[in-house]
Amino acid sequence: MPHTMRPIMIDSQGLSKDFLIYHKAPGLLGSLKSFFVREHERKAAVDQFDLRIYKGEIVGLLGPNGAGKTTLMKMFTGIIVPSRGELTIAGYTPHERKMMFRRKIALVMGQKSQLWWDIPAMDSFLLLQKYYEVEEQTFRTRLNTLAELLDVKRLLRVHVRKLSLGERMKMELMASLMHQPEILFLDEPTIGLDVVAQKAIRAFILSWQKEYQTTVILTSHYMADVAALCERIVLILAGQKRFDDSIQAFEQVLGQQKFVTVDFEAPVSLADAQVHSTFWETLNPTWNGKRTQVELRIPESSLREQAIFLLQHYPVSGFSTEKLPIERVMNELLSNPELAPL
Repeated sequence: MPHTMRPIMIDSQGLSKDFLIYHKAPGLLGSLKSFFVREHERKAAVDQFDLRIYKGEIVGLLGPNGAGKTTLMKMFTGIIVPSRGELTIAGYTPHERKMMFRRKIALVMGQKSQLWWDIPAMDSFLLLQKYYEVEEQTFRTRLNTLAELLDVKRLLRVHVRKLSLGERMKMELMASLMHQPEILFLDEPTIGLDVVAQKAIRAFILSWQKEYQTTVILTSHYMADVAALCERIVLILAGQKRFDDSIQAFEQVLGQQKFVTVDFEAPVSLADAQVHSTFWETLNPTWNGKRTQVELRIPESSLREQAIFLLQHYPVSGFSTEKLPIERVMNELLSNPELAPL
Protein backbone atom coordinates (compact mmCIF):
# COMPACT_ATOMS: atom_id res chain seq x y z
CA MET A 1 0.00 0.00 0.00
CA PRO A 2 1.43 3.46 -0.90
CA HIS A 3 2.54 5.61 2.05
CA THR A 4 -0.02 8.30 1.25
CA MET A 5 -2.82 5.79 1.88
CA ARG A 6 -1.51 4.58 5.26
CA PRO A 7 -2.22 6.28 8.59
CA ILE A 8 0.72 8.27 10.02
CA MET A 9 1.88 6.60 13.24
CA ILE A 10 4.91 8.75 14.13
CA ASP A 11 5.22 12.39 13.12
CA SER A 12 7.94 14.72 14.39
CA GLN A 13 8.83 18.20 13.18
CA GLY A 14 11.88 20.04 14.49
CA LEU A 15 12.05 17.64 17.44
CA SER A 16 14.87 18.59 19.83
CA LYS A 17 16.02 17.64 23.30
CA ASP A 18 18.64 19.55 25.29
CA PHE A 19 20.40 18.44 28.45
CA LEU A 20 22.45 20.45 30.91
CA ILE A 21 25.88 18.94 31.61
CA TYR A 22 27.37 20.13 34.88
CA HIS A 23 31.12 20.49 35.52
CA LYS A 24 32.90 20.40 38.86
CA ALA A 25 36.52 21.14 39.60
CA PRO A 26 38.36 18.31 41.37
CA GLY A 27 39.03 18.26 45.10
CA LEU A 28 37.34 19.68 48.19
CA LEU A 29 37.59 23.28 46.98
CA GLY A 30 35.85 22.33 43.74
CA SER A 31 33.07 20.61 45.69
CA LEU A 32 32.54 23.65 47.94
CA LYS A 33 32.49 26.00 44.97
CA SER A 34 29.86 23.85 43.22
CA PHE A 35 27.46 24.50 46.12
CA PHE A 36 27.31 28.16 45.13
CA VAL A 37 28.19 28.28 41.42
CA ARG A 38 27.50 25.30 39.17
CA GLU A 39 29.23 25.51 35.82
CA HIS A 40 27.34 23.84 33.02
CA GLU A 41 26.93 23.61 29.29
CA ARG A 42 23.86 22.85 27.22
CA LYS A 43 24.07 19.89 24.85
CA ALA A 44 21.54 19.01 22.16
CA ALA A 45 21.09 15.22 22.33
CA VAL A 46 18.56 15.46 19.47
CA ASP A 47 18.51 18.46 17.16
CA GLN A 48 15.76 19.45 14.68
CA PHE A 49 14.72 15.87 13.98
CA ASP A 50 12.01 15.47 11.33
CA LEU A 51 10.52 12.01 10.87
CA ARG A 52 7.33 10.49 9.51
CA ILE A 53 6.58 6.78 9.86
CA TYR A 54 3.47 5.10 8.50
CA LYS A 55 1.41 2.18 9.74
CA GLY A 56 2.96 -1.22 9.09
CA GLU A 57 6.50 0.01 8.44
CA ILE A 58 9.55 -1.63 10.03
CA VAL A 59 12.16 1.09 10.45
CA GLY A 60 15.72 0.67 11.69
CA LEU A 61 16.99 3.60 13.78
CA LEU A 62 20.78 3.41 13.53
CA GLY A 63 23.68 5.36 14.95
CA PRO A 64 26.69 5.05 17.27
CA ASN A 65 26.50 5.16 21.06
CA GLY A 66 25.66 8.69 22.17
CA ALA A 67 24.10 9.66 18.83
CA GLY A 68 20.64 10.27 20.33
CA LYS A 69 18.81 7.00 19.56
CA THR A 70 17.79 6.28 23.15
CA THR A 71 16.74 9.90 23.69
CA LEU A 72 14.52 9.66 20.62
CA MET A 73 12.97 6.39 21.82
CA LYS A 74 12.27 7.93 25.23
CA MET A 75 10.56 10.93 23.62
CA PHE A 76 8.55 8.65 21.34
CA THR A 77 7.31 6.65 24.33
CA GLY A 78 6.65 9.66 26.55
CA ILE A 79 9.37 8.96 29.11
CA ILE A 80 10.98 12.37 28.59
CA VAL A 81 9.58 15.68 27.34
CA PRO A 82 11.02 17.33 24.18
CA SER A 83 12.71 20.71 24.58
CA ARG A 84 11.39 22.00 21.25
CA GLY A 85 9.46 20.87 18.20
CA GLU A 86 6.30 18.88 17.63
CA LEU A 87 5.71 15.16 18.13
CA THR A 88 2.65 12.96 17.78
CA ILE A 89 2.52 9.20 18.13
CA ALA A 90 -0.67 7.58 16.78
CA GLY A 91 -2.29 10.99 17.11
CA TYR A 92 -1.29 11.48 20.76
CA THR A 93 1.27 13.69 22.50
CA PRO A 94 3.51 11.06 24.15
CA HIS A 95 4.60 12.85 27.32
CA GLU A 96 0.96 13.39 28.35
CA ARG A 97 0.93 9.59 28.88
CA LYS A 98 -2.80 9.20 28.35
CA MET A 99 -4.12 5.68 28.89
CA MET A 100 -5.25 5.32 25.27
CA PHE A 101 -1.75 6.28 24.14
CA ARG A 102 -0.15 3.68 26.43
CA ARG A 103 -2.42 1.01 24.97
CA LYS A 104 -1.17 1.80 21.49
CA ILE A 105 2.57 1.39 22.17
CA ALA A 106 5.01 -1.09 23.68
CA LEU A 107 8.72 -0.82 24.44
CA VAL A 108 11.12 -3.76 24.63
CA MET A 109 14.62 -2.98 25.90
CA GLY A 110 17.20 -5.72 25.58
CA GLN A 111 19.13 -4.49 28.62
CA LYS A 112 16.18 -3.83 30.94
CA SER A 113 13.34 -6.03 32.13
CA GLN A 114 9.69 -5.20 32.70
CA LEU A 115 9.09 -8.60 34.35
CA TRP A 116 9.47 -9.30 38.06
CA TRP A 117 12.46 -11.61 38.44
CA ASP A 118 11.34 -13.42 41.61
CA ILE A 119 7.95 -14.58 40.34
CA PRO A 120 6.88 -16.58 37.24
CA ALA A 121 6.28 -14.61 34.04
CA MET A 122 2.63 -15.68 34.18
CA ASP A 123 2.09 -13.53 37.28
CA SER A 124 3.47 -10.49 35.45
CA PHE A 125 1.20 -11.24 32.48
CA LEU A 126 -1.85 -11.32 34.78
CA LEU A 127 -0.83 -7.95 36.21
CA LEU A 128 -0.48 -6.49 32.70
CA GLN A 129 -3.90 -7.88 31.80
CA LYS A 130 -5.44 -5.84 34.62
CA TYR A 131 -3.35 -2.75 33.85
CA TYR A 132 -4.36 -2.66 30.18
CA GLU A 133 -7.89 -3.91 30.91
CA VAL A 134 -7.64 -6.81 28.47
CA GLU A 135 -10.85 -8.88 28.48
CA GLU A 136 -10.39 -12.37 29.98
CA GLN A 137 -11.13 -14.46 26.90
CA THR A 138 -9.02 -12.19 24.69
CA PHE A 139 -6.18 -12.42 27.18
CA ARG A 140 -6.27 -16.23 27.33
CA THR A 141 -6.42 -16.56 23.55
CA ARG A 142 -3.57 -14.11 23.03
CA LEU A 143 -1.49 -15.73 25.78
CA ASN A 144 -1.81 -19.17 24.18
CA THR A 145 -1.05 -17.81 20.71
CA LEU A 146 2.10 -16.00 21.86
CA ALA A 147 3.30 -18.91 23.99
CA GLU A 148 2.91 -21.33 21.09
CA LEU A 149 4.59 -19.04 18.56
CA LEU A 150 7.55 -18.50 20.89
CA ASP A 151 7.58 -22.10 22.16
CA VAL A 152 7.54 -21.16 25.84
CA LYS A 153 4.30 -22.71 27.12
CA ARG A 154 6.20 -24.99 29.48
CA LEU A 155 8.05 -21.99 30.98
CA LEU A 156 5.13 -19.73 31.93
CA ARG A 157 5.20 -20.81 35.58
CA VAL A 158 8.99 -20.83 35.97
CA HIS A 159 10.51 -17.97 37.95
CA VAL A 160 11.93 -15.40 35.54
CA ARG A 161 15.39 -15.45 37.16
CA LYS A 162 15.62 -19.17 36.36
CA LEU A 163 15.18 -18.61 32.62
CA SER A 164 17.98 -18.30 30.07
CA LEU A 165 18.59 -14.93 28.41
CA GLY A 166 16.84 -16.05 25.23
CA GLU A 167 13.84 -17.37 27.16
CA ARG A 168 13.57 -14.14 29.14
CA MET A 169 13.60 -12.09 25.94
CA LYS A 170 10.73 -14.19 24.60
CA MET A 171 8.80 -13.46 27.79
CA GLU A 172 9.59 -9.75 27.41
CA LEU A 173 8.10 -9.82 23.92
CA MET A 174 5.01 -11.60 25.22
CA ALA A 175 4.58 -8.98 27.94
CA SER A 176 4.87 -6.16 25.42
CA LEU A 177 2.41 -7.68 22.96
CA MET A 178 -0.22 -8.83 25.46
CA HIS A 179 -2.33 -5.72 24.79
CA GLN A 180 -1.62 -5.93 21.01
CA PRO A 181 -0.04 -2.48 20.54
CA GLU A 182 -0.10 -0.67 17.22
CA ILE A 183 3.51 0.51 17.60
CA LEU A 184 6.34 -1.65 18.92
CA PHE A 185 9.63 -0.02 19.94
CA LEU A 186 12.51 -2.52 20.07
CA ASP A 187 15.73 -1.28 21.67
CA GLU A 188 18.51 -3.86 21.15
CA PRO A 189 16.09 -6.83 21.39
CA THR A 190 18.72 -9.49 20.60
CA ILE A 191 21.66 -8.14 22.60
CA GLY A 192 23.63 -10.94 24.23
CA LEU A 193 21.65 -13.72 22.56
CA ASP A 194 23.25 -16.59 20.67
CA VAL A 195 22.75 -16.96 16.92
CA VAL A 196 19.90 -19.47 17.25
CA ALA A 197 18.00 -17.29 19.73
CA GLN A 198 18.53 -14.20 17.54
CA LYS A 199 17.03 -15.96 14.53
CA ALA A 200 14.06 -17.15 16.59
CA ILE A 201 13.33 -13.63 17.86
CA ARG A 202 13.61 -12.15 14.36
CA ALA A 203 11.33 -14.79 12.85
CA PHE A 204 8.71 -14.15 15.53
CA ILE A 205 8.81 -10.36 15.07
CA LEU A 206 8.37 -10.70 11.30
CA SER A 207 5.51 -13.17 11.71
CA TRP A 208 3.68 -11.00 14.24
CA GLN A 209 4.19 -7.81 12.24
CA LYS A 210 2.88 -9.43 9.06
CA GLU A 211 -0.18 -10.75 10.85
CA TYR A 212 -1.17 -7.54 12.65
CA GLN A 213 0.55 -4.81 10.57
CA THR A 214 2.29 -3.51 13.67
CA THR A 215 4.56 -0.51 13.14
CA VAL A 216 8.03 -1.47 14.39
CA ILE A 217 10.91 0.85 15.31
CA LEU A 218 14.15 -1.04 15.87
CA THR A 219 17.50 0.06 17.26
CA SER A 220 20.29 -2.50 17.12
CA HIS A 221 24.05 -2.73 16.76
CA TYR A 222 23.59 -6.12 15.10
CA MET A 223 23.30 -5.40 11.39
CA ALA A 224 21.89 -8.91 10.91
CA ASP A 225 18.81 -7.74 12.86
CA VAL A 226 18.45 -4.71 10.62
CA ALA A 227 18.97 -6.65 7.37
CA ALA A 228 16.46 -9.33 8.40
CA LEU A 229 13.72 -7.02 9.68
CA CYS A 230 13.92 -3.50 8.28
CA GLU A 231 12.72 -2.12 4.97
CA ARG A 232 13.79 1.44 5.80
CA ILE A 233 16.74 2.94 7.67
CA VAL A 234 17.01 6.22 9.56
CA LEU A 235 20.56 7.21 10.52
CA ILE A 236 21.21 9.62 13.37
CA LEU A 237 24.66 11.12 13.99
CA ALA A 238 25.36 13.65 16.75
CA GLY A 239 21.63 14.14 17.29
CA GLN A 240 20.83 14.94 13.67
CA LYS A 241 19.15 12.87 10.98
CA ARG A 242 21.67 12.09 8.24
CA PHE A 243 19.86 9.45 6.18
CA ASP A 244 16.25 8.32 5.71
CA ASP A 245 15.54 5.89 2.89
CA SER A 246 15.25 2.22 1.98
CA ILE A 247 17.80 -0.35 3.11
CA GLN A 248 18.77 -0.83 -0.55
CA ALA A 249 19.56 2.89 -0.85
CA PHE A 250 21.62 2.72 2.34
CA GLU A 251 23.75 -0.04 0.85
CA GLN A 252 24.63 2.33 -1.99
CA VAL A 253 25.71 5.27 0.18
CA LEU A 254 29.38 4.56 -0.51
CA GLY A 255 28.78 3.85 -4.18
CA GLN A 256 27.42 1.06 -6.34
CA GLN A 257 30.15 -1.43 -5.64
CA LYS A 258 30.24 -5.02 -4.44
CA PHE A 259 32.72 -6.23 -1.85
CA VAL A 260 33.90 -9.57 -3.21
CA THR A 261 36.13 -12.14 -1.52
CA VAL A 262 38.11 -14.45 -3.82
CA ASP A 263 39.94 -17.59 -2.62
CA PHE A 264 42.75 -19.22 -4.60
CA GLU A 265 43.96 -22.82 -4.67
CA ALA A 266 47.57 -21.60 -4.57
CA PRO A 267 49.17 -18.30 -3.52
CA VAL A 268 49.16 -15.54 -6.13
CA SER A 269 52.69 -14.15 -6.27
CA LEU A 270 53.54 -10.51 -6.77
CA ALA A 271 54.98 -11.41 -10.17
CA ASP A 272 51.73 -13.10 -11.22
CA ALA A 273 49.68 -10.09 -10.13
CA GLN A 274 52.06 -7.71 -11.90
CA VAL A 275 51.19 -9.34 -15.26
CA HIS A 276 47.68 -7.89 -14.89
CA SER A 277 48.62 -4.86 -12.80
CA THR A 278 46.00 -2.58 -14.39
CA PHE A 279 43.24 -5.04 -13.48
CA TRP A 280 44.28 -5.26 -9.82
CA GLU A 281 44.89 -1.53 -9.32
CA THR A 282 41.33 -0.61 -10.29
CA LEU A 283 39.78 -3.01 -7.73
CA ASN A 284 41.53 -1.87 -4.52
CA PRO A 285 42.76 -5.36 -3.58
CA THR A 286 43.34 -6.32 0.06
CA TRP A 287 45.35 -9.55 0.29
CA ASN A 288 45.72 -11.88 3.24
CA GLY A 289 49.23 -12.69 4.47
CA LYS A 290 49.61 -15.86 2.40
CA ARG A 291 48.11 -14.23 -0.72
CA THR A 292 45.59 -17.06 -1.00
CA GLN A 293 42.65 -14.71 -0.53
CA VAL A 294 41.87 -11.20 -1.69
CA GLU A 295 39.04 -8.78 -1.06
CA LEU A 296 38.02 -6.58 -3.99
CA ARG A 297 35.67 -3.66 -4.58
CA ILE A 298 34.05 -4.27 -7.95
CA PRO A 299 31.49 -1.95 -9.61
CA GLU A 300 28.15 -3.73 -9.99
CA SER A 301 28.12 -2.94 -13.70
CA SER A 302 31.33 -4.93 -14.32
CA LEU A 303 30.98 -7.68 -11.73
CA ARG A 304 30.27 -10.42 -14.25
CA GLU A 305 33.11 -9.33 -16.55
CA GLN A 306 35.67 -9.12 -13.74
CA ALA A 307 34.61 -12.50 -12.32
CA ILE A 308 35.11 -14.17 -15.71
CA PHE A 309 38.56 -12.58 -16.02
CA LEU A 310 39.61 -13.94 -12.61
CA LEU A 311 38.35 -17.43 -13.41
CA GLN A 312 40.21 -17.46 -16.71
CA HIS A 313 43.59 -16.24 -15.43
CA TYR A 314 43.89 -17.37 -11.80
CA PRO A 315 43.31 -20.62 -9.80
CA VAL A 316 40.08 -19.46 -8.16
CA SER A 317 38.59 -21.90 -5.62
CA GLY A 318 35.94 -19.68 -4.06
CA PHE A 319 34.05 -16.52 -4.96
CA SER A 320 31.60 -14.76 -2.64
CA THR A 321 29.97 -11.36 -2.33
CA GLU A 322 29.41 -9.71 1.03
CA LYS A 323 26.36 -11.03 2.90
CA LEU A 324 25.74 -7.85 4.92
CA PRO A 325 26.74 -4.79 2.89
CA ILE A 326 24.92 -2.52 5.36
CA GLU A 327 27.42 -3.55 8.04
CA ARG A 328 30.28 -2.37 5.85
CA VAL A 329 28.51 0.91 5.14
CA MET A 330 27.71 1.43 8.82
CA ASN A 331 31.30 0.80 9.88
CA GLU A 332 32.57 3.25 7.26
CA LEU A 333 30.12 5.96 8.32
CA LEU A 334 30.93 5.56 12.02
CA SER A 335 34.64 5.82 11.25
CA ASN A 336 34.14 8.70 8.81
CA PRO A 337 30.91 10.60 9.66
CA GLU A 338 31.68 13.16 6.96
CA LEU A 339 30.78 10.51 4.37
CA ALA A 340 27.16 10.40 5.57
CA PRO A 341 24.62 12.25 3.39
CA LEU A 342 23.51 15.66 4.62
